[in-house]
Amino acid sequence: MSLLSVKGLWKGYAGQPVLQGLDLEVPAGSLTAVLGLSGCGKTTLLRVIAGFERAERGTVSLAGRTLDDGATFLAPERRRIGYVPQEGALFPHLSVQDNVGFALTRSERRGKQVARLLEMVGIAPLATRMPNELSGGEQQRVALARALAPRPDALLLDEPFSSLDASLRSRVREEVHELLRGQGVTTVLVTHDQEEALSLADTVAVLRDGKIVQQGAPADLYEQPSDERLARFLGAVNLVAADFEDGSARTALGRLPVRGERGAIGRAAGLVMIRPEQLEVRVRSEDTHGAGTSAAGLGGRVEQCRYYGHDALLHIRPEHPGPTDLLLARVHGAQALPVGTEVTVAARGPVTPLE
Repeated sequence: MSLLSVKGLWKGYAGQPVLQGLDLEVPAGSLTAVLGLSGCGKTTLLRVIAGFERAERGTVSLAGRTLDDGATFLAPERRRIGYVPQEGALFPHLSVQDNVGFALTRSERRGKQVARLLEMVGIAPLATRMPNELSGGEQQRVALARALAPRPDALLLDEPFSSLDASLRSRVREEVHELLRGQGVTTVLVTHDQEEALSLADTVAVLRDGKIVQQGAPADLYEQPSDERLARFLGAVNLVAADFEDGSARTALGRLPVRGERGAIGRAAGLVMIRPEQLEVRVRSEDTHGAGTSAAGLGGRVEQCRYYGHDALLHIRPEHPGPTDLLLARVHGAQALPVGTEVTVAARGPVTPLE
């Protein structure tokens, strides 16, 4: 069941369309990530949902209540939606506890609710500090507590971790994720970070050209993207020529099963998507099948090795033209191979056909 629903949403500025008939369904209690390039309209979408901007066309509803449909427009303070902007936007003249309690009534501020919220987000000892005395991660926790204080029906997060350094960003987003999951808060997170969206969200919606081009579980989008452009956007990918028959794809890397029935019926030839982690790489001297293309795979040479510690990405140039000019293979860090190593590459299925 969707708690937050956006249907046919149009919004633009100065005659230039930004959102063009966008549809989005956010399941109750989920963390849904809206993923897209910078400038694609992610913040505009949040601002329309929050009520800071009016929709030109379309409907926004929350928990069965219409928030905006052209005829009805509910003011932001009546929507029961919490909003955390990119920089936190704390009131610089108010202490941590006063920032958190800003949207509460006087009696609520006198009670224990603010103290409970500060404890919940792990900043209780900082209650009397001013915003300029806090680190970036601490400021984000204050902004989150402030958004949760009125007990909203939904929470909107506008790239809240983008200003943090890499190590702090990873830790803070994991802590926030656990907190929101524990509270069961229906949340929309907008981000341009594919890793963030795929690792944190229950469902991911990809925004492109003013519309959601695909929405689903992270694994479904990564393994079965709707088109080549989305496949490349979600991570490194190999596109390999294939002939289809009997639910399988015959490629230079071997005969591979096709995911479901997608593209396997009524097609004689096309492309399949193979992620780098689906490739198996063997050093040629250890390969009993010898050089070139064989039943065991495709011969090639390591042209580049990008080492990341936990894993490595190998750039492999095939010996013979055909399936692709370059193959990308992800291997364990301990299996990183030096440039110039002769290898044989095979693939594990299933694979996804692409247009």
